[in-house]
Amino acid sequence: MAVFAYRVARPDGSTVHGHVEGENELLVRAKLESQGLLVFNLHRRGMTSVKTKTSWAWGKLPLGQFLVFNQELLALVKSGLPILRIWDLLIERAGHAGFQRTLRDVREDIRGGASASDALAKHPVYFPELYVATVKAGEQSGNLPEVLQRYVAYLKLMVSLRQKVKKAISYPIVLIGIGLAVVGFLLTYVMPTFVSVYGESATTLPWATQVLLDMVMHAESGIVPAVAVVIGIMLGTHAYYATSAGQLAIDRLVLKLPLVGQIAVEHNAVQLTRTLGTILAGGTPLIDALQGARGAVSNRWIAQETIGAVNEIREGATLAGALDRSRVLPRLAIEMLSVGEETGSLDTMLRDVAEFYEANLDTKLTQLTTWIEPVLLLVMGVLVGGIVIVMYLPIFQMAGTVGG
Repeated sequence: MAVFAYRVARPDGSTVHGHVEGENELLVRAKLESQGLLVFNLHRRGMTSVKTKTSWAWGKLPLGQFLVFNQELLALVKSGLPILRIWDLLIERAGHAGFQRTLRDVREDIRGGASASDALAKHPVYFPELYVATVKAGEQSGNLPEVLQRYVAYLKLMVSLRQKVKKAISYPIVLIGIGLAVVGFLLTYVMPTFVSVYGESATTLPWATQVLLDMVMHAESGIVPAVAVVIGIMLGTHAYYATSAGQLAIDRLVLKLPLVGQIAVEHNAVQLTRTLGTILAGGTPLIDALQGARGAVSNRWIAQETIGAVNEIREGATLAGALDRSRVLPRLAIEMLSVGEETGSLDTMLRDVAEFYEANLDTKLTQLTTWIEPVLLLVMGVLVGGIVIVMYLPIFQMAGTVGG
């Protein structure tokens, strides 16, 4: 009979490794499960188990994967499984190696008597402050499934919003990249052939063709310094943005840019109001909720200005008034929040503000993509077509001379 290696969990949550004989994997699995064991891994000796997920050892967990993790956690919590068994299953399904190690540490802390929120708080790289506060609120209220359900719904909205922004940005970048590649190919590989042909000819070249040839010849000698300068600027900007002062300066500059700035303002308004409304709905006090919502705002300048709003609320100011003075939300959003505070329905109004600006942002991104596509195609067509025509002008000229 074949020998199978296994890793299983006992009813008390502890895991066990071992070997067992059996005719095939199906029968062995059934035998182990009949003993009340939860099978994590089972494979025949001498064969390596096939992993269905790819593991990444470095980097922060993508938001989409974090959403999947919370959906699985919610389903397992609702099923009523013991807490340690829940974490064993989550560890087994984690595809990110760093996140998997973190989940093992969390499980050991829980096994040692710590609460899930306290164990998660030790790993801020994977579990933001907002998430830890959400889990803690669920533990204290005894209604963790409902709290997790609310957070999963929030994550779905954030993932959808991020995908819309990425889609609107990535398409123009791809078009520009293709256009630059075509122009680069023409100037680098095609143009030198024409240069050699026209150089052997005594024919006077049209001024447009001569200008293009001069540009190409000068570009060949200056291409390396130009590339070095561009790379240096990009690296310098990246290094500057890695500093706190750089983040604040660049994020503030982005908000002042035409068109892009307005989209950035509304994007961050959705992040702030959606997150704040989610936290308030869980019963968290306003000051604590606003401090937690700061972490969900991608623009560091807006997050920095929110600190002033927190201090004003501590001194008795309203949320609308504090955010208005901090200039972190559009005027219409401030007016809507003021009405929400007056009517005692602030969390509902925050959700309405987020939904309003999500729809508005979606419309603007769709319009932007719709307009950018034909404009970029037109510009690239004119540029590439112009280069081709200018390269062939001497040939057209010679053909006209011969015909005459």
